[in-house]
Amino acid sequence: MFFSSDNWAGAHPLIAESLVKEASGYAAAYGTSDLDKRIEARFNEIFQREVAVYFVGTGTAANSLALASIAKPGGVTFCHSEAHVTADECGAPEFLTGACRLFTVEGPNGKLEPEGLKAAIGRFPPGAVHQGRPMAVTLTQATESGTVYSLAEIEAIGAVARDANLPLHMDGARFANAIVALQTTAADMTWKRGVDILSFGGTKNGCWCAEAIIFMKPEMATEMPFIRKRSAQLFSKTRFISAQLEAYLEGGLWLDLARHANDMADRLRSGIRAAGKSRLAWDTQSNEVFAVLTKDAAAEAQEKGAKFYEWPVPRETPDLLDENETLIRLVTSFATTPDEVDRFVAVL
Repeated sequence: MFFSSDNWAGAHPLIAESLVKEASGYAAAYGTSDLDKRIEARFNEIFQREVAVYFVGTGTAANSLALASIAKPGGVTFCHSEAHVTADECGAPEFLTGACRLFTVEGPNGKLEPEGLKAAIGRFPPGAVHQGRPMAVTLTQATESGTVYSLAEIEAIGAVARDANLPLHMDGARFANAIVALQTTAADMTWKRGVDILSFGGTKNGCWCAEAIIFMKPEMATEMPFIRKRSAQLFSKTRFISAQLEAYLEGGLWLDLARHANDMADRLRSGIRAAGKSRLAWDTQSNEVFAVLTKDAAAEAQEKGAKFYEWPVPRETPDLLDENETLIRLVTSFATTPDEVDRFVAVL
């Protein structure tokens, strides 16, 4: 019963097979192979426009280098207070952007809200050298709270960013899960709503180690080749990232894997609602589920083999728990089985 993280899951067999296939023979290095070029062209099809694609090895690198590509001296990037870039990346975005700051903004359900974002940007008037200057906005889709921005919500955030002349970055570590949840397309969830740069995640959804930075306007990426090399993210054998993405994108596998993970989360949500020793902490739409359990029930589940993380209570809901309860996070993946979910619910 593995619900600690989708990072715990291995690689999908078709992706592993693609890696093995690419392991023999020779190919041009540093992102110049025929395979690399085919995957870049495939992204053009998926996003329904010409995009610039840069492969990297980790989500932290994708987020940090995306922001580094638009960095300014004294720059400030606005993000939600629980966003991965500020809570879980050990200062990498600040380090790799040359000490640009992250300014956190509160918002319910793990989401930025237009008015709150607008007010935060307004705290940095033009030319105020002591305060610094707005540089970018970044949002997470799906969010760290398991919720999903609607298309209208993304568009509203994009409008605030555009009015302030700021590029909008999307952390898409669980990008496919969000697309499936909204029943939309990559184009409709990004550039058509005002997103300029995307961190496209594959690792959490069945890849071994495959992330990409995607610029919706290639002219914005002129510095990225040098930034990626300087940051030790230009793989010599980039084709092994491309090999993963070839299988991942072929025939819509990436969406099928996310759909399965989301379906398993739905099954988990239904079971938690029905169980007597648990309740959902809040509604989620992706493959992350947050539940309130009695401490005894949580301990019993762990003793019987369930793997999950206890989770800090969000600042917006300080009264979520009583003294005998705990908040946990459960994450499903492409590898989660109905049996795992049912066994966990049976424990509850």
